[in-house]
Amino acid sequence: MRPVSIHTSAWRYPGAWPDANFNFAHLKRLIQTLERGKFDAFFMADHLAVMNMPMAALQRSATVTSFDPLTLLPALAAMTEHIGLIATASTTYNEPYHVARKFASLDHISNGRAGWNLVTSANPHEALNFSLDEHVEHGERYKRAREFFDVVTGLWDSWADDAFIRDVESGRYFDPAKLHVLDHKGEHFKVRGPLNIARPVQGWPVIVQAGASEAGRQIAAETAEAVFTGVNNLPDGQRFYADVKGRMRALGRDPDHLKILPGAFVVVGDTVAEAKAKKKHLDSLVHPDSGIASLSVRLGTDVSGFDLDGPLPEIPESNASKSGRERLIELAKAEKMTVRELAQYVGGAFGSLEIIGTPETIADQMEEWLHTEGADGFNVMFPYLPEGLDDFVDRVVPELQRRGLFRRQYEGRTLRENLGLPRPPNRFFA
Repeated sequence: MRPVSIHTSAWRYPGAWPDANFNFAHLKRLIQTLERGKFDAFFMADHLAVMNMPMAALQRSATVTSFDPLTLLPALAAMTEHIGLIATASTTYNEPYHVARKFASLDHISNGRAGWNLVTSANPHEALNFSLDEHVEHGERYKRAREFFDVVTGLWDSWADDAFIRDVESGRYFDPAKLHVLDHKGEHFKVRGPLNIARPVQGWPVIVQAGASEAGRQIAAETAEAVFTGVNNLPDGQRFYADVKGRMRALGRDPDHLKILPGAFVVVGDTVAEAKAKKKHLDSLVHPDSGIASLSVRLGTDVSGFDLDGPLPEIPESNASKSGRERLIELAKAEKMTVRELAQYVGGAFGSLEIIGTPETIADQMEEWLHTEGADGFNVMFPYLPEGLDDFVDRVVPELQRRGLFRRQYEGRTLRENLGLPRPPNRFFA
C-alpha cells in the first residue's frame, strides 16, 4: 500500500485528509490500520525533485511535499510489530554505501521488516539537483543500477551472522575471521567496505523492483524478490508474469522467490454503480491544468500546445520512462482518445489495474488474477484516505479471508517470512 493515493485529485475528495501524505498523525493511523488488515507492507514511493510542471499545475499537486522515506519509516517501525516497511531509494542519485547502511539500519530497528524498492530515477529534473545538466541516459541508468545492487548486497554481507561475539572476559567484541572487506572496483563504483553495521536481520532487506522496460524486466529477473507492475488488464498481466518468471528460470532462479504485484486502484461501494459513481466524481476533480502537466511528464513531451480535442500526434523519443510512455501511446490509439481525455485519465489512476465494485466483485477479480498466473498479490492503492483504506480493510479483507485468499494472522516476524521468501545466504561466509 502507498501512503498517498496516486490519483491527483484524491486530496480534494469530500471527507479526505488533504495532508494525508505529510501529516505524521495521519500516517501513523494509516499504517496501524494496514497492520490490523494484515497487509504485507507499507510502501513509500519517492522522488528527488519537485516535478517540473507549469505553476498552474504544480500548485494543484499534493506531492510537492513529502517525508524522506528512510526518516519516516524508522519512526513508524516503532509503532508497529509485523507490517513490512518498503522504501524507494534511487540507484541513479545515491551512493551504494549510503543505501546499504540506511536499509541495514531500518532492518535492525524494525526487527527484520525492511524492503528496498530499487529504482532508476525516471524524472529528468532530478539530475539538476545533483550537479548534472541533464538526466543520465536510460541504458546507462540500468547498467549503474545492476552494479549498484551488487555493491549494496556485498556490503550487507560484510559480516558473518555470528561475527559479534562481545566476549566481556577476553575483551574481544568481534571475530576478525568473520569480517569481509568488499574492495569493489567496477565501471561505476569503487567501494572498499566493510559496512559499519552488522548484517541485516533478514540477511538482506527484501529487494523490490518496478521497471517494466526490457532492461527493467531483466534486472528484476536477476535481482528482485517482489515486482510492482503497471499492467491494467489480465492478458497483459499474464504475459508480464510469464516473461519475468521465464527469465528467472533461464537464470537458474526459483520463480517462487519473486512475487509479482500489479498496482490495483480499488474503489469499494455497496453496489457496482455506487463504486463507479465514486470514481467518476473523483475523476471530475482533476483540474485540466493538472492533467495536461501530468501527461507531459509521462510522455516526456510538452503537450500543452497540442489540439486538446484531437488525437495524440506522433510523440518523439525521450529519456523519460519508456514503458510508461509506450503504454500511454498504445492506450490512446486503441481507445481513440483525444489529448484531453488522455490527460484526464493520466490525472486519475493511469498505469494501474482499476478494480471498482462491491467487496464480492473486487474479490472475484483478484481471485481470477491469482488463480490464472496474472499476479502473486497486489500493490493496493486507495482512491482517497482514510475512507478508501477503511473500506478495503473492513469490507474487502474479510471477503478475501472467507475465500481463503488472504491470511488471518501473520506467518512470521520478518517481511521475508510473511512473503514466503528465503533468507539469502552470506556469499562470503558459509
